Amino acid sequence: MLIELRAPAVPPARELALRPWCADDLDALVAAYRDPVLRRWTRVPVSNAAEGRRWLDRARRDRDDGRRYSFAVLEDDPDGPRLVANVVLKYPTPHGPTADVGYWTAAWARGRGVAPRAVVALSGWAFDRFPGLTRLDLLHQVDNVASCRVADKSGYAFQEVLPARPPFPLDGHRHSLHAA
Repeated sequence: MLIELRAPAVPPARELALRPWCADDLDALVAAYRDPVLRRWTRVPVSNAAEGRRWLDRARRDRDDGRRYSFAVLEDDPDGPRLVANVVLKYPTPHGPTADVGYWTAAWARGRGVAPRAVVALSGWAFDRFPGLTRLDLLHQVDNVASCRVADKSGYAFQEVLPARPPFPLDGHRHSLHAA
């Protein structure tokens, strides 16, 4: 299934293209994971090519199984498209009412509105793709202030504080977006 989503340009920011991850993304994925901030907030390490290939294989298997839909977020660059983020729809079911949204942004793309634009594009696609879906949740640890800002900018309203549970050592926030 070929899926490609777009987040329109919002000057001065360029248009974003969201598409399923592929083997050609390996080097950019490993480069993004060199960032200690990214590694702090993610659970699956990618510190070398072998781990990157496992990450990409899992993303493909999960998409094929309908468990998770991960998208590489690309921005046009003079040298060609450049990886700037990842967004993922987790645990949707054909007629289920809820699913989760996650994301990360590469260090070189932070502070430019990439994550909110990609989350908005993914959210619209999710509500269109899964007719029974009525709510999307964005979860993060309480100390991840940047994720609170992304949730707010993406239209996800704060709902509640969730108690810590492994593998997360701190309480979390749940933000939600409801279908129109």
